[in-house]
Amino acid sequence: MLVTRRWERLATRTLFLALALLLHSRMLRQVLHEGLRTSFHKLGHFVANHPVFFASAPVLISILLGASFSRYRIEENVEYLLAPKHSLAKIEGNLVDSLFPVNRSKHTLYSDLQTPGRYGRVIVTSRRGSVLDPHYVSSVLKLHNTITQIQVPMLGFNYTFAHLCLLDDSKNCIVDDILRVLEEMRSARASNRSIPLLRYPITRLKDGREAYIGHQLGGVQTGGRDGVRSAQALQLTYYLHPASPLNEVVAAHWELVFCRELDDFGEAHPELGLYPFTSSSLQRDFQRTSRVSERPLLFSLAVCLSLAMLCCSMRDCVRTKPWLGLLALVTVSLATLTSAGIFNLTGGKYNSTYLGIPFVMLGHGLFGTFEMLSSWRRTREDQHVKERVAAVFSDCMLPFTASTALHVVTFGIGASPFTNIEAVRLFCQNACISVLFNYLYILTLYGSNLVFAGYLENNYRHSLFCRRVPKPELLQQKPAWYRFLMYTHYNEEATETGPLRAYESHLLLAFMKRYYCDWITNTYVKPFVVLFYLVYVSFALMGYLQVSEGSDLSNVVAKETSTIAYTRAQQRYFSSYSPVIGFYIYESIEYWNTSVQEDLLQYTGGFERISWFESYLNYLHGLNVTTSLSRSNFTEHLRSGFLRQPCYMHFSDDIIFAKRPDGEFDVVASRMFLVAKTTENKREEMSILLDTLRKLSLTSRVKFIIFNPSFVYMDRYASSVGAPLKNSCIAAVFLLFFSTFLAADPLVNAWLTVTVASVEFGLVGFMTLWQVELDCVSVLCLIYGVNYAVDSSAPLVSAFALGRESTRTRWVKLALERHGVPALQSYLCYGAALLPLAAVPSNLTRTLFRCLFLTAIITAFHCLAILPVLLTFLPPSKKNRREQKNAAEDREEIECVEMVDSTRVVDQITTV
Repeated sequence: MLVTRRWERLATRTLFLALALLLHSRMLRQVLHEGLRTSFHKLGHFVANHPVFFASAPVLISILLGASFSRYRIEENVEYLLAPKHSLAKIEGNLVDSLFPVNRSKHTLYSDLQTPGRYGRVIVTSRRGSVLDPHYVSSVLKLHNTITQIQVPMLGFNYTFAHLCLLDDSKNCIVDDILRVLEEMRSARASNRSIPLLRYPITRLKDGREAYIGHQLGGVQTGGRDGVRSAQALQLTYYLHPASPLNEVVAAHWELVFCRELDDFGEAHPELGLYPFTSSSLQRDFQRTSRVSERPLLFSLAVCLSLAMLCCSMRDCVRTKPWLGLLALVTVSLATLTSAGIFNLTGGKYNSTYLGIPFVMLGHGLFGTFEMLSSWRRTREDQHVKERVAAVFSDCMLPFTASTALHVVTFGIGASPFTNIEAVRLFCQNACISVLFNYLYILTLYGSNLVFAGYLENNYRHSLFCRRVPKPELLQQKPAWYRFLMYTHYNEEATETGPLRAYESHLLLAFMKRYYCDWITNTYVKPFVVLFYLVYVSFALMGYLQVSEGSDLSNVVAKETSTIAYTRAQQRYFSSYSPVIGFYIYESIEYWNTSVQEDLLQYTGGFERISWFESYLNYLHGLNVTTSLSRSNFTEHLRSGFLRQPCYMHFSDDIIFAKRPDGEFDVVASRMFLVAKTTENKREEMSILLDTLRKLSLTSRVKFIIFNPSFVYMDRYASSVGAPLKNSCIAAVFLLFFSTFLAADPLVNAWLTVTVASVEFGLVGFMTLWQVELDCVSVLCLIYGVNYAVDSSAPLVSAFALGRESTRTRWVKLALERHGVPALQSYLCYGAALLPLAAVPSNLTRTLFRCLFLTAIITAFHCLAILPVLLTFLPPSKKNRREQKNAAEDREEIECVEMVDSTRVVDQITTV
């Protein structure tokens, strides 16, 4: 019994302690919340007392910083922007380059879009028949002669391909082996000899050397032992090796002339299809998005400007605020100009991904400005303008500041050094600065203009013409057109319902209050909304399970460009085989050992191979010499016999010998070239192959690495792209969790977290269903989706949670009336601003439009439909709060003291 009583006392004390802590935390939240509201109330007074300064200072700063556009520069290194910074492929590339310089071996280490150095490349297709037909062969060889005779005048000297080309050991220009095959075909036909047998993908040339032509001949149909029967395309590459800065400039000009010559040659030979590509094509087409986006972006600004003015207009000529709609866009534009000026002054370089920053600022600014305007309409007209502005700041600035802090945190995490893709890091860095200035300019510039608009309204002056509106008895004596222009509602008595009734003539407010609020909270509508949400989750899950990474560089360039045309031709004709993979053995191994030989043959057995090792073993078999030799004999046969044969001399570049202390030579490093059979999903298969071979290199006793220039873009791309999004989401969740003590109700942050998770889940799913892959652009949009969801849902949830009386349904309606209208205005203006973006002929802007448009649609669905329905039957409850309110009213006494102003009566409410 004694133990039971002690436990009961302990449980009672624990319960009382928990209740005391709960009450203490609630009181602390209320004190902090009210303290912040009071601070913003004072800030509103300060801005209202100095409106001219706060209106002119942002404009002057923007003009001064906008002059820095004379330092405007463009980032030309696409690999620096889009390839993961910290990847094993870059380390492997540096090791490979120290052994076998990549720039010297790029003609054998073939890659599609990522070949290092300067070069010109063209895919030649036949309109009808095979490119190996006699007349096509003649045209292709004629094209080759035209390219090699291109002249670039520079400093009084005409440079040709022979002055810039990559040289072999015989000091001859390196050209593709397919050209030698075509010359042999033409020579054989001219002398009526039989055409040499052409194998695919590895053929034997006239000098006995084996050459891989899988990336030079495409759309091939083979006839078994008869070799190649026909081919639809062939590819020619002209590698340049500028040895000095002057030659680098000449090589850049040569690439431009190369493209022009191919255009002219294609017009003169319509039977050929030509698809040129150079080392600068990707960079040029990546930045071309900015140029083709100029007119649609201006049209987008004009459409958004017109709709913003329309959303702020109403029938009442005094209370209409079209200029505030205009000033909302002006404020966002000035903030953009300021952040761009700072970016230019700090030495930043522009790239096309920055096109998304204005839309980030637009979404952030529209919510802030429309919420301020909506709060202004809820203030009492009989108050002084300064009091009304202070009330607006007190009502709106706390959630807007919290939203801005969330933007800064999420984009700040993305701008950290932990972000592995430079384009994402730079975008987040500049977006963070832009949002910060956007917040400050809305606080100052837009707030001060709200003061000016308030004085016009208090003096009953026309919002457009600033002319004082006559009173109703005088207005009736005017003509009809004058009465139409000067229509307003006079409030002669200080009532609380008068101003609200006057503002009900606003179209969206009347629609929301009279129709939508009753419809969405209708008992018979709620089940259909929940059912529609389940359908939404189902489709989102279906898309979420199909997410794929988009490491293809053609996804970030403009459409109808040489890069897109070349990539399509590559995929159509040359997708049967992978890029050439370099297999590098970077340590000395026992090549003469039979078990080592078996391991090497096993590792490379599933590939098409250009291997000195396999050719050397076949050479020994041809001499009836066993391959299990001693070290000295193996090396001696290799150096003195095999590499001196004309058909094997080219393998000298694949082997590095070192002299031992005893005078003998040893193979310290070597390389082989492998090619894998692929399908249309070449990039995915290459990524899987890369991971498989790397795992094999960790367990094999043969120390090797594999490398191709395209691996720099593939390696860790999925983790590098997803990491900023994951880190930003985690940071947002932690910020919402730790800011719970700032909210009047902790369930507000819980609802915001659930809403963000639902929006992001649906955005990923529907983005995939709309054929948008997970690349750097879509990830940036997903990061912004976190902030956009909080922007739109936070005022609605907060207004519902702070309700102290009435029912759930009643407070859902009030929350929609107060915050649903500015949210709807923001969605309309933001969606209208995005629509012209769909007309930009660019893959980058296509991804940007689809992701941002889905963000707006899904967020609007949650804010205007899902949340209002769920809040009518899910926590927080209103029953206990009504009881607490009734109990508190018995202990409160309210004294109203009327103070007479020179212009009107001001009610000051003092709680005793």
